[in-house]
Amino acid sequence: MSRKMKGNLMLLLTALIWGTAFVAQSTGMDHVGPFTYNGIRNLIAGFVLIPVIMVFDHMKENGNLIPARSASENSDSLTDTEVNARKSIEFIGNSRSSSGQFSDQSKIQNRRINRRSYRDGIVCGIFLFIASSFQQYGISMTTAGKAGFITALYIVIVPVLGIFLHKKIPPMVWLSVAIAIAGFYLLCIKEAARVPEAHPPVSLQAILNHAFGMIGSPLKENFSIGRGDLLVLCCAFFFSLHILVIDHFNEGNVDGIRMSQAQFFTVAVLSVLPILLTELPEAGTVSGALSSPVLKELRSVSHKISFSGIFSPASWQAFGAAVWSARVSILYTAVMSSGVAYTLQILGQRYTDPAPATLLMSLESVFAALSGWLILHERLTPKELLGCALVFAAVLLAQFPGSKA
Repeated sequence: MSRKMKGNLMLLLTALIWGTAFVAQSTGMDHVGPFTYNGIRNLIAGFVLIPVIMVFDHMKENGNLIPARSASENSDSLTDTEVNARKSIEFIGNSRSSSGQFSDQSKIQNRRINRRSYRDGIVCGIFLFIASSFQQYGISMTTAGKAGFITALYIVIVPVLGIFLHKKIPPMVWLSVAIAIAGFYLLCIKEAARVPEAHPPVSLQAILNHAFGMIGSPLKENFSIGRGDLLVLCCAFFFSLHILVIDHFNEGNVDGIRMSQAQFFTVAVLSVLPILLTELPEAGTVSGALSSPVLKELRSVSHKISFSGIFSPASWQAFGAAVWSARVSILYTAVMSSGVAYTLQILGQRYTDPAPATLLMSLESVFAALSGWLILHERLTPKELLGCALVFAAVLLAQFPGSKA
């Protein structure tokens, strides 16, 4: 099997793992709150990357890494995530002396790079915390398939945000934005009466009527968007900011793996206070019996702020039981999505070209929809399927060479 084929298979497996992670996130919300899920998931993910870092450090010290493409090579065809991964490999390859071993000067330089990577990773982690919190809340109110496609809109949003960085937006990007809006409309916008009562809609009619009413022409059709879809859309926006922050730090010399580890630990730390205040059962609301009703109680109080559960042993018992019930889901996203898939992405991109790499990783949203259908038995209407197709087309169009400023 050729190296390029191996790289393509690695990236295809990466997209599959990331896509099925939406299902794991959805099932995990049956047991724990969003901050608990994200906090524990990212804490484990940070530890999972420790052996990955050790392996790459050992390989670079012994000169066993295969030379990778420069991060600047064909950079116009790479997404920011790909550039981040390739820079991690590039700095490894450039740190060796001519003998293939680390010189003392290189070791000092690498220590500086490592410190900078951890520092930058903390900033990235703040944005990742906001984005993943929106996503986890949204997934609890919408389907895994729809969440996958809506999240993928960050690929379209990133170049549009370039306006605020005084970048010229190519016509191809505006076309992808128009297609994405049409796809989002078909995928998410419904008549208010059709939205399930379990998740009341955020009415767009009042907002639009207020705007158009100022010119004497209020809208007559009653449109609405599900809360879950709106939260995941907010998640896509903050993921776009997250990518721009990564892009900013990538202008310097950083280690992408260490920066990712730092952002995982940052999300875990930032999740502690919300967990303590909103996702512990209140004292007196739980008994010693750790049964299913107790787990439901744990979730039902997730929107209340209370300090009483912090000092209640019964609350911590119920919390521990809930986390244990979600262990498979949490471990899958922590180990497979963050550890295994990230490593496969780095290795796969060393063997394949930018264009197929981008295409293969864009299949994440397709795998999210397929896994939601196969595992959770989710069903999309023909209108929603057409919306998925348009969103996917917009995502691909936004990554064409002509879409780069």
